[in-house]
Amino acid sequence: MIMKIDSKDFRVQSGDEIDLSTRPTSIKSFYKSKKHYQKHLRQHVEELTSLQRLHYASNRYALMLIFQGMDAAGKDGAIRHVMSGINPQGCEVFSFKQPSAEELEHDFLWRTTCHLPERGRIGIFNRSYYEEVLVVRVHPEILRSQGLPEELLHEKGIWTNRYRSIVNLEDHLFENGTRTVKIFLHLSKDEQRKRFLGRIDEPDKNWKFSLSDIHERKYWQHYQKAYEDCLNATSTHHAP
Repeated sequence: MIMKIDSKDFRVQSGDEIDLSTRPTSIKSFYKSKKHYQKHLRQHVEELTSLQRLHYASNRYALMLIFQGMDAAGKDGAIRHVMSGINPQGCEVFSFKQPSAEELEHDFLWRTTCHLPERGRIGIFNRSYYEEVLVVRVHPEILRSQGLPEELLHEKGIWTNRYRSIVNLEDHLFENGTRTVKIFLHLSKDEQRKRFLGRIDEPDKNWKFSLSDIHERKYWQHYQKAYEDCLNATSTHHAP
């Protein structure tokens, strides 16, 4: 009833050269019906619930899940469905939007570092510090508004430096017991258009639609390039 999948088809290994244009944005359904999907989801939720209890009881590791993707990629839905079996007492979800005035007074990692999960707990980031090498790269005017010293505003060098800072942070977290799972939800421009139209047509989803969503579609290729460079620069792999 359920198709077998190979994680290698979706996992980015250290040293992989990523070209998003060659990566599928849709795949065949793993399930024959919605009923089969719900049954399988319940089984995984039960297993996840059991594993979370062990994770919390051992109090040795922290787990951080990062969800990134274009607007309408499905970050909210993935968090809501997949994590539905998690005990909220041991899990926190943080959504990172435009930085506040206070956050802009600190380095670009500060606002997410403040919300890193404790040992025994799970932290879920809906967007993250990766926004600082994605949306900020696509819109350099945001970079110029961040109050950085003039000598640091060389756009070619600043991204390399930020990639290095991100990798160093994740290495540091790994060495101190935090396991980071990074999930990029890949969709096509045409599929994004369909989902935006769906938000307009469905009253309970109107609140999700913004004119800025349409504006950002003009930069689609710029975002694809930024995502590719980011994936290639920060895809690290740690042995268990």
